Amino acid sequence: MKIWAVANQKGGVGKTTTSVSLAGHLAREGKRVLLVDLDPHGSMTVYFGMEPEAPGASVYSLFKAAAEGQPLDPTRVVHPTAFEGISLMPASTALATLDRQLGMRDGMGLVLKRSIDRIRDDYDCVLIDCPPILGVTMVNALALAEFLIVPVQTEFLALKGLERMLRTLAMVQRSRRQRLEYVILPTMFDRRTRASHDTLRILHDRYHDDVWTDVIPIDTQFREASRQGKPLPLIQPDARGSEAYKQFLHWLETHVDGEAKAPAAELDASGARLQESR
Repeated sequence: MKIWAVANQKGGVGKTTTSVSLAGHLAREGKRVLLVDLDPHGSMTVYFGMEPEAPGASVYSLFKAAAEGQPLDPTRVVHPTAFEGISLMPASTALATLDRQLGMRDGMGLVLKRSIDRIRDDYDCVLIDCPPILGVTMVNALALAEFLIVPVQTEFLALKGLERMLRTLAMVQRSRRQRLEYVILPTMFDRRTRASHDTLRILHDRYHDDVWTDVIPIDTQFREASRQGKPLPLIQPDARGSEAYKQFLHWLETHVDGEAKAPAAELDASGARLQESR
């Protein structure tokens, strides 16, 4: 099973679009995909027609149960979507209170990893949509992930979010004692604007081989797919954005080694250390 986290410490850079689009292409390939929404805003949860404010099992339930010493069967948190091959662990707005309520308790850094390990055989790929802030959910995602995708909108303000994200990644890697491989994914590229071209040049100048060689273009069809609550590759596989994510998925499948593992005992300590460093 492949486990990919999608994260950046800036909102609006295409994290949810990236997660949903990759899931759509994987489902088209006949793969079993589990999407995990860790953002209290619940954009991906809403995308698939669920409400983060609604009662019921969510990712937050896993953390609450773990804190109470009663680990929850993760299958109770998995919800089917309207699309064959795509399941979802929805977010809850209660995730916004997680750091204050439970974040510093022992074992909180590995809640998600322990849960996903119990259903590892049920899926071919897990995609984790992370919140744009450093906290216990981000720690969990980076502890679990075998590869990190960092979407970066091709505009200057997004570069600051990337710098923060890479500092967070460096801290996690010290805890893992093993490199968490990543790729910077240029998103929302508008070939008509100088800002997009200049930002893309800066990304390649600063980060070299850590940047994907192509881009995800601006495509208004992403907005329409979101309005319909459907992954763009499942309704318009030939759209510019769909084609770009298809090429990116091909790159992931041919360049990423999904077998890398990090020592769980080391990762468990990372939660407190990262929390203290914020």
